[in-house]
Amino acid sequence: MNRTIRLPIKSIKEEFQGLNHNLYSMIAVDNSILYSAAKQLFKAGGKRIRPIILLSLAKSTSTNNSISIEQKRLAEITEIIHTASLVHDDIIDNCDTRRGINTVHNVFNNKIAVLAGDFLFAQSSWYLANLNNLEVVKIISKIIIDFAEGEIKQGTKSFNNNVSIEEYIEKSFYKTASLVACSCKATIMLSDNNKIEKNNFYLYGKHIGLAFQIIDDILDIISTSEELGKPAGLDLKNGNLTASLIFALNTKEKLYQLIDQEFQFNNNINEAIHAVKQTNSIQKAKDMAIEHIQLAINIVEKENLSTEEKKDLLLICYYILNRFS
Repeated sequence: MNRTIRLPIKSIKEEFQGLNHNLYSMIAVDNSILYSAAKQLFKAGGKRIRPIILLSLAKSTSTNNSISIEQKRLAEITEIIHTASLVHDDIIDNCDTRRGINTVHNVFNNKIAVLAGDFLFAQSSWYLANLNNLEVVKIISKIIIDFAEGEIKQGTKSFNNNVSIEEYIEKSFYKTASLVACSCKATIMLSDNNKIEKNNFYLYGKHIGLAFQIIDDILDIISTSEELGKPAGLDLKNGNLTASLIFALNTKEKLYQLIDQEFQFNNNINEAIHAVKQTNSIQKAKDMAIEHIQLAINIVEKENLSTEEKKDLLLICYYILNRFS
């Protein structure tokens, strides 16, 4: 696949440029420690793929090629919710770096990190309430519930070699795809175009969210720590069995022993990764991601939008797959 595929921001350049400034404004707080902790989260930057998806969707489905103030704010709220979830994830996973930058609990401590995450969730809820749209509040609030449920599902299946692909997909929906699906639906709910079916774009968000997570999990196995900006093999170390490893269990019995030992010996993670790479499981996991991307593409193609309006929504799909190439 073409390695030059980039996230489409040309059509939303003005809105995207204002995003970072607005994010810092939204987390401003009098308490200097809490603000510093929250600011640390945004310091690493990141591609801002979630707000790019929402801003592109808003622009593509608008009747006058514009993005409303409410839709811009929703994109910002979604990024804050996502960032808040990362703080708690990093504590649970005992991850010292993210995107090459020290994590909040590593710079401060677990207590401050938890409070920073809670603060961001609270700020996002306040700004969400100020959209004055009860239906949007309901659907976005569900994301935070899903995050918690996803973490619990992941925790209860830790180092469980009986976990199924169906359970993995369900957990991936709660932890990643729910945010994209619900925020895509909410973006359409805030649109001036009443001809767009919001549930179609809920499914669009769900499928690209699942594909993104599946590929993210593949990269955890095949990439270096430098490429990831965090330790490679972290999922395995924490007992989070992802698609590639689950598929490999069918042919590599050695993996059962390593999982039962909870990868406690120094070379166990490397042994497991080597075993997975000896099978076709990485390709099987990629094929599963491709299926979800194709479903997302089909949804866009069926919408009553012009070729130009569909372009960015399709480019997002190709970008997500291109991360693996």
